[in-house]
Amino acid sequence: MTGEIKHTRDPAIRVVLLPKDTNSRGTIFGGIILSYIDLAGAAQVSKLTQQRFVTVAMNGVVFKAPVLVGEIVSLYTVTTKVGRTSVSVHVDVEVDRAGQCIPVTEADLTYVCVDTAGRPIPVEYPKD
Repeated sequence: MTGEIKHTRDPAIRVVLLPKDTNSRGTIFGGIILSYIDLAGAAQVSKLTQQRFVTVAMNGVVFKAPVLVGEIVSLYTVTTKVGRTSVSVHVDVEVDRAGQCIPVTEADLTYVCVDTAGRPIPVEYPKD
């Protein structure tokens, strides 16, 4: 399965962000969105393996639109690469604003499977 790419994106997380998640301008903190991106990517990797894994990179995050309090934020994932010890996941973040889908940001994440000492180990897939 090394190198296999999944071509459809999966809904990973949908959340309504609240006033506690805002900055002084009334929009959602970018760090809150980043944490949800990491959770969505991890949920995607968990579909492939039950091993311990860590986030090693989050690339390409550019915020295109703000997220406002009370908006529904959806995060979609797709596995883009499976290496010997790593899994790459693309995450799209969108908000529903008055019935219109607005792209907020996207990111490419890399996760590495690790042993209990934190050393990289080969990705193992569950037996069917």
